Amino acid sequence: MAKENKTNAMRKLDSMKITYKEHYYTDTEAVNGVEVAQVLGEDPAQVFKTLVTVAKSGEHYVFMIPVAQELDLKKAAAAVGEKSVSMLKAKELLPLTGYVHGGCSPIGMKKFFKTTIHSTAQNFDTILFSGGRIGFQIELSLEALRKVIPFELADIIHEGGSSV
Repeated sequence: MAKENKTNAMRKLDSMKITYKEHYYTDTEAVNGVEVAQVLGEDPAQVFKTLVTVAKSGEHYVFMIPVAQELDLKKAAAAVGEKSVSMLKAKELLPLTGYVHGGCSPIGMKKFFKTTIHSTAQNFDTILFSGGRIGFQIELSLEALRKVIPFELADIIHEGGSSV
């Protein structure tokens, strides 16, 4: 793959000599995570979306959850020791992280933010998540991901609630 097609996340993994698998869906109409999982032929439970939040304290946090699920803001706040968190406004995402909505990777943000991944991620040998650009996904084991970013595992989704 040409170097100019690499994302910040991929360059970071390459620089750390961490092997990962690239998945592309740039030539599809997929717009949400469930559609991306379908296009890639992957289990939506194994494909994670990266969500950036802001707490009442002003701190920012990153949460990764399966694409068909919805973040439980109360559980998310409790997982990071905050009273409450809310979703970051889409227009604030690029200046804060360097990524656009729909292409936000937990790897290679402008600044590292405390990251929590839904505990079901440990049920899979690898998980897929945004490669840092719309149309790009990275597949990586949690063990390999932990070499790049520190994270915690927690139950942070709505029980029985899925969002498409």
